[in-house]
Amino acid sequence: MFDGLFPIDWEAFHFLRPIFLWLLVPVGVILLIGLISFAQEVRWKTVIAPHLRPYVIQRGNQRTKVWMSLALLLMLSLGVVALAGPAWKKIKLPGRILETPMVILLDLSQSMMGDDLQPNRLERAKFKIQDLLTKNPRARVALVGFAGTAHTIVPLSWDYKIINSHVKGLKPSVMPFLGSDIGAALALADTIMSVTDAPGTVVILSDDFEEAQFSLFKDFTERTNNKVEILVMNTLGGSTIPNRWGRGTMKDKEGHPAFSSLNQPALNMLGSLEGVTVNALTLDDSDVEVISKKIAAHLKFTEQPKEKKDDWRDAGLLLVFPMALLSLLWFRKGWVIYAVLLLCFSSCGEVESFEDLWFSKDYQGQKLSDEQAYELAGDRYTEPMHKGVAFYKAGDFDQAVKAFNQDTTANGAYNLGLAYFQNGDTIAALMAFNKAVELDPDLASARNNQQLISHLVGVDHMSVGTATEEVNKPNAKNERNKSMEDLSGGGQEATKKDMEKKRLEENVASDVHKGKELDALPKDIEMQKPNKTKIVMQKVDDDPSMFLQRKFEYQVKKDKLKPKGNETKW
Repeated sequence: MFDGLFPIDWEAFHFLRPIFLWLLVPVGVILLIGLISFAQEVRWKTVIAPHLRPYVIQRGNQRTKVWMSLALLLMLSLGVVALAGPAWKKIKLPGRILETPMVILLDLSQSMMGDDLQPNRLERAKFKIQDLLTKNPRARVALVGFAGTAHTIVPLSWDYKIINSHVKGLKPSVMPFLGSDIGAALALADTIMSVTDAPGTVVILSDDFEEAQFSLFKDFTERTNNKVEILVMNTLGGSTIPNRWGRGTMKDKEGHPAFSSLNQPALNMLGSLEGVTVNALTLDDSDVEVISKKIAAHLKFTEQPKEKKDDWRDAGLLLVFPMALLSLLWFRKGWVIYAVLLLCFSSCGEVESFEDLWFSKDYQGQKLSDEQAYELAGDRYTEPMHKGVAFYKAGDFDQAVKAFNQDTTANGAYNLGLAYFQNGDTIAALMAFNKAVELDPDLASARNNQQLISHLVGVDHMSVGTATEEVNKPNAKNERNKSMEDLSGGGQEATKKDMEKKRLEENVASDVHKGKELDALPKDIEMQKPNKTKIVMQKVDDDPSMFLQRKFEYQVKKDKLKPKGNETKW
């Protein structure tokens, strides 16, 4: 603890908090009061007759009284000096520990529908993503889809289940433009990972790589210090590219069937770059296991601290030992009461600021929240719920999601859904509201928001638009639907056996009139008043790809995105 402090360098000796030296003034006042009291006692001795002094003036050892007063003054003085922070040695601050992020770039161009990899390249890429997340790289992961333009599907998240739920419904039709602009995807990945100073890893699952991309990857790795892991979803034999409508093949400029095969020379060039690794595609999950272990092994990144002029070791703790020794003299009847003054200079908890001497972290956070300094309050709070609410009010929804994820209550899941929604991840918000309802079926606000968002994204198992009136009727029994239903949409695990099952209708009795269809989700999805109505609702298809398609089209219009000129449209 005190290694390297001695000998004292008197030339460098100074106080870190010299303002506390003003407390020596009250110590001097106490000394002055003691001297005045002693002088008054001596004066009384001259007034009272000698034979009455033993009965009027309390007896005691005057020498002991003087020594105890001096001990008190010395203890107070040492406390003041300790608070002032004597220092004469510089310290080396440890580096800040950061977690490295990971961004998965999934090619959603039409060429990914080639069937040289079974069932096709895109489906095999989805399997690889699921295998990679199953290996638990332990990093925050984001998912980006790209074709003619690049779009964020899932922002950085520790919840791999949400990413998996999005992956299952992805297909080229959700993308607004044809093509394969990997440069736009890398630029978007760089933007996503810019939330931290730690270098991240970009995992690319694509089928076409060209020599012209060499300078693009070189600039990306050198400029950002990020690593790139490539999984090539292609074979030497190659495949023709089917049309988007499912019949026939796409044609090149000369009218021949478009063909895509592995470009080994281009991959060799990319693999020669420092920071770029081309991984061989395997039939099992050994390829993604290598990537996962590499990411987990370099998960922690130590950021070197910046040099500061005021990085000095506070030696005030040294003075605690002589203060403790002097306090031993006070274990005597009548003297310990004076030691109460020492409480003004002590704290039982970890002290980082002057307020820590008196207030807990959560109380300080509450004070900052009352002052509407929500971002500072979020940093100060230790309780997850209060921390999340503070970051939510400050508009830092990423930190709010992280805080609410630590709260396992129904209210915590409800607040997590609000944070996800504000962060633009509607599917994740829906899953959080589902969790809140599962934990507390009586939480009306969670049920209402669950219905509203479900209707918006088109994955509703409680669609308000199908409500009809049934007053005081028992729940109708489930009936089989004679029509077949395709359950292969994203958000649920579907098998051939699932697709062969009959569709079931989920009915719930209702006391309200027919519900009106909502055109858009209200801006304010805060808690709504519960009602005692029962609603008949019908299960509809679970297909988040339709929502993603509308979301990407909206982003194209809002940001005026246009694809780069590309001779190949697949």
